[in-house]
Amino acid sequence: MESLYLLIPLAILVAFIIAALFFWSVKSGQFDDMQGPAHSILMDDDSPDLVDSHDNVSDTLEEKEDSHGKL
Repeated sequence: MESLYLLIPLAILVAFIIAALFFWSVKSGQFDDMQGPAHSILMDDDSPDLVDSHDNVSDTLEEKEDSHGKL
């Protein structure tokens, strides 16, 4: 029973801290755009630079095979 005198105020203090952190995160804009990051992954288009760099890597491997035989 004596431990309740410590645990109840401690629980109330923790609840106030959690509520303060929640309201701070809402006020600072953490929950403004929930759908944007999810849709941006789906709308990602491959740039031609990435395709060209991939071709350059395969060309480099072919040049190594020609100069040193098979890898």
